[in-house]
Amino acid sequence: MANRSVLGVFGTTDEAVLGADKLIAAGVEDFEVLTDTPYPEGAFGEQPSRISLYVFPLIGAAIGLSVALLLTAGTQLAYPLVTGGKPVLAIPPMFIISYEGTMLGAILFTILGVIFESRLPRFKVGLYDRRITEGYVGLLANVDEDRVEQIQTALEEAKAVDVKVEGNSE
Repeated sequence: MANRSVLGVFGTTDEAVLGADKLIAAGVEDFEVLTDTPYPEGAFGEQPSRISLYVFPLIGAAIGLSVALLLTAGTQLAYPLVTGGKPVLAIPPMFIISYEGTMLGAILFTILGVIFESRLPRFKVGLYDRRITEGYVGLLANVDEDRVEQIQTALEEAKAVDVKVEGNSE
């Protein structure tokens, strides 16, 4: 069964909270709150989002360290330069390159992680209403096609200014 998006636009935050309560009562647990004002997570009763940004720098640091060690040790072993009986692998200079490689990997993967966690780029925007940028609050729910009318009625009962359904031309 195909999913469709339903967007309820509310004039005030109190009406939006009532709309969120109606969505939860209708069995919709996963919905998005669209607003121009930052509200604390969970202010409308929505599910807290799971963020795993910390994994990206750790993976990047491990890859950066591995590449730096392979680069420095590989270069010294490929072109051995024995100076005064010292060992071929010079450990103190390898620390510097390893540190820089670790930091470079962590920074690059952090940037990729922020882009990934922000869900960018978004090629398909989905339902949106311009009034949201003017102070209105939108509740966007993705539901099965057979539940669209039930959700639409629940949002209208919660005093939504407008309810839009994906695929309907208005």
